[in-house]
Amino acid sequence: MTTSAPRVALLLASLGFFLITLDILIVNVTLTTIGRELGGSTSGLQWVIDSYTLLFASLLLFAGNLSDRIGAKRAIGWGIAGFLVASVACAIAPTLGTLIGARAVQGAAAAVMLPASMALVREGFPDARERAHALGIWAVGGAVAGAVGPVLGGALTTVDWRLVFAINLPVCSVMLGMLLRVAPSPRHPSRFDPVGQVLALLTLAGLVFGLIEGGAHGFGTGYVVAALVAAAASLVGFLVVQARGRSPMMPLDLFRSSGMRIALGVGFAFMVGNFGSVFVLSLYLQQHLGLSPLLAGLVFLPSAACSIVGNVVSGTLANRFGARVPVVAGLTTMVLGLVVVIVSAPFDSWVAVAVCAVLTGAGGSVAMPPATSVVLASVPPERSGTASAVFNTFRQVGGAVAIAVFGALLADRAHFVTGTQVSFVVAGAVILVAAVAATRIRTT
Repeated sequence: MTTSAPRVALLLASLGFFLITLDILIVNVTLTTIGRELGGSTSGLQWVIDSYTLLFASLLLFAGNLSDRIGAKRAIGWGIAGFLVASVACAIAPTLGTLIGARAVQGAAAAVMLPASMALVREGFPDARERAHALGIWAVGGAVAGAVGPVLGGALTTVDWRLVFAINLPVCSVMLGMLLRVAPSPRHPSRFDPVGQVLALLTLAGLVFGLIEGGAHGFGTGYVVAALVAAAASLVGFLVVQARGRSPMMPLDLFRSSGMRIALGVGFAFMVGNFGSVFVLSLYLQQHLGLSPLLAGLVFLPSAACSIVGNVVSGTLANRFGARVPVVAGLTTMVLGLVVVIVSAPFDSWVAVAVCAVLTGAGGSVAMPPATSVVLASVPPERSGTASAVFNTFRQVGGAVAIAVFGALLADRAHFVTGTQVSFVVAGAVILVAAVAATRIRTT
């Protein structure tokens, strides 16, 4: 790449991560307004969120393989174009069903973008020290989206909820223009693995669907049990195909690296703590303390600011101390934040919630870029898209598990505080296990 091309690629990748994260968060505050205009049950409105999440998580492995096969630049271009078209469809959707379908396409396009964005960073910054800083900047995109998403969604919804989707159009247009300045990515042609892809899709779709619906309607419901059983059977079949196939979409030798295995656990645990805590604390602030959506969003603003700073400094910490120190320190800080709410939940303090959010946000932002560096350093460049997809699949499953389990724990409004405490004990335990495992990350 030319001197400026890596910087353009990094900015493009960061914008991609921003857009993906923004459209996970910004829609939450619009659901009530959408329901008034388009109708639909509470379950139908929930699928405006979940259809995006389901397709996003289910297609990540395919998207990583696609990025390696056709090149990260072309893959992210396809993802941006698909996201733009889907956003137009969301903005003009005449019915709730149409909106849910368009959101599913958005999720699929986001899945194509994410591994390609990480692969662009890997290509533009082959030096490990430079890449550590670059990944911190890349992660800022998600942190900024976390900061502005709820507030921006609320502001746009006061004018017209369709603007929540229309705002993606100028962002996608700018990204497509930037793509012209990015150097071509290397391609690594390989045979397509259709059986593996179908089994992976069935595994992840069944798992995420089962977790989402199980959290909402109970894990003993017949169709939930069927979805989870189908997911388990598909997983067994997928692993057999990957072990015996000539061109597996997820080569199992990726997991030979201890660094890769530890990083996958860290990514899973991070999302349990991050998505899980935001989900629980949002309900705690609004349903238990009675705050408005806007005030609840403002409670999270200090956390978002600290997350941005943490992502920026994480590369410096990793270069000075190695990946192990910031990962362990960041995860430990997240646990401390969860302990604050476990202790203070009965006292109905929004200040304690803000402190918890600051600690979990800052800790996670310090831990995740070095963990991502471990993933990319564990594989050769031609596998960076696939490795990124595996990493992000583990992350998304962690988030889905957290929301499903914690949602079930919070279902009884009479024991909401106890449910909050139990949820955070579970999250803290998962993160603590990951922190202990992360002490074994090798430093170079």
